[in-house]
Amino acid sequence: MSITQRWLLPEGIDELMPEQAAQLESLRRQLIDKMQSWGYQLVFPPLVEYLDSLLTGTGKTLDLQTFKLTDQMSGRLMGIRADMTPQVARIAAHNLRDQQQVLRLCYIGNVLHTLPQGQGTSRNPIQLGAEIYGHAGPESDMEIVKLMVETLNASIADSDLLLDMGHVGIYRGLAEDAGLTTEQEQALFTALQRKALPEIEDLLRSYQLSDNCHTMLLSLAELNGDVSVLARAKEVFSDAPKSVKQALATLQTVADMTAKRLPNIAMNFDLAELRGYHYHTGIVFAAYQLGSADAIAMGGRYDDIGADFGHAQPATGFSMDLKSLVSQMKASSNQAQAETVEWSDDEQQKQKVEQMRSQGKVVIYNLPTV
Repeated sequence: MSITQRWLLPEGIDELMPEQAAQLESLRRQLIDKMQSWGYQLVFPPLVEYLDSLLTGTGKTLDLQTFKLTDQMSGRLMGIRADMTPQVARIAAHNLRDQQQVLRLCYIGNVLHTLPQGQGTSRNPIQLGAEIYGHAGPESDMEIVKLMVETLNASIADSDLLLDMGHVGIYRGLAEDAGLTTEQEQALFTALQRKALPEIEDLLRSYQLSDNCHTMLLSLAELNGDVSVLARAKEVFSDAPKSVKQALATLQTVADMTAKRLPNIAMNFDLAELRGYHYHTGIVFAAYQLGSADAIAMGGRYDDIGADFGHAQPATGFSMDLKSLVSQMKASSNQAQAETVEWSDDEQQKQKVEQMRSQGKVVIYNLPTV
């Protein structure tokens, strides 16, 4: 390896230079303070855990994204976390299960991915998030959505945000009512994510469903747009099973709450939005900066979280990459200007320097020439 190659970082692994690092640290303090002012308690899960714990519950889908290594002390496989959410769920279910009925936790830390999650995305993001455990109603979903938006407001105004919402219970209920096999449900799920109408139609014809089931499942790909989508969906799903109607009613309730509490946010409803389908159980949402196709924060409801740790409970939460949020911020123009003093052993000067630094001023010694 040449000298120049020794300084190259792996593809997708990045670092922050002083200005961005200072912005990130300032933002971290600001956002954690905000979350704590809402009653969220800060936790710090470990960077590595035994693999069978790390990939339990919601972590089951993270196997391919998780770097694995052998613990030299026990001989057991460990993983470097690719997502902190399963770890926080373990803490809530095991370590804090005897605390208050409704538990609010927040977290921040580095995670590592084997592969980038999108073109040009970092493989070593800094994940920031918040979770509510022990409450199954739409009010906790609303609280999490509002906290997510206020967190994003640190760098992005409401008017520049788009909130995308769906509910995985709608597709899950329709698939169950249609009697789809696991393989059929997965194939249709994949086609719905791409909004591939010809493929969706071919799949539904091959499944030989009733006309009603065929029509309702086909409609999912086109139920996408502003709040009027929910009224159209109510008509389309008039003969749907009770679980689908309940899911739609919950989505309508959260939409109404959001319109009141976040009136300046543009909203989109996508009933084929099934991000995290294999572990989410209810509302799913994502925030986008207007004009961008990449979500900057996302979350949703995942009830029965903690069941694999012996304590099932409802939960809802969100997470984001703090480094990505910093990249949206303008360069800081109010950084403290450094004052310089000559190196000296004078006691009065040392006391003055200490006093200035205690007042938040930046003081740099001019070191003598060697």
